[in-house]
Amino acid sequence: MSAKDRVRWDTYFRKTASQPYPAPDPLLLQYTPLVTPDARALDLCGGLGQNGLWLASQGYAVDVMDISRVALNRARTEMMMRNLRTVNLLPIDVDGLSLEADIYDVICVFRYLRRDWFEMLKAAIKPGGRLIYETYNRRYLDIVPEFNQAFLLAPNELCEYFRDWQMFHWEEEDHNTRMVAVRP
Repeated sequence: MSAKDRVRWDTYFRKTASQPYPAPDPLLLQYTPLVTPDARALDLCGGLGQNGLWLASQGYAVDVMDISRVALNRARTEMMMRNLRTVNLLPIDVDGLSLEADIYDVICVFRYLRRDWFEMLKAAIKPGGRLIYETYNRRYLDIVPEFNQAFLLAPNELCEYFRDWQMFHWEEEDHNTRMVAVRP
């Protein structure tokens, strides 16, 4: 990503500022494990942070990473209204993303695809931890024909990247691919 990407996303989140704060994604609500002591979670490319804030409300210490400072400022306001103190809102350019090994119990990624992250995500999740991932697949071109195909999954592609993990949930429905996988 670049400064141009930051401007684009900041502009998008300014335009949507009057909309209600979004609910957490249903896949997260359905498949997040019960919190254990010192459990950590990452909401990667989290936008407004609705998923990270929900994880924090469940007892996780959470890092929410996104390029948009506008989105993270709105998340901060929401976080303060909910009196959540275990959330780190981190404005980052994900092009240089680096994560420590065995640090997170849960990582969630929604509507963003970086194939070059998969090995890093695998390493960042503790054994027994979960990756909750949902993004667009090639059928999204039926809805948005001009969408950049580099950011769309092929059939079974995500499942194939994580074939050595326990597949807790797998679904390719309509234009979305959803996966919940547990690290062995």
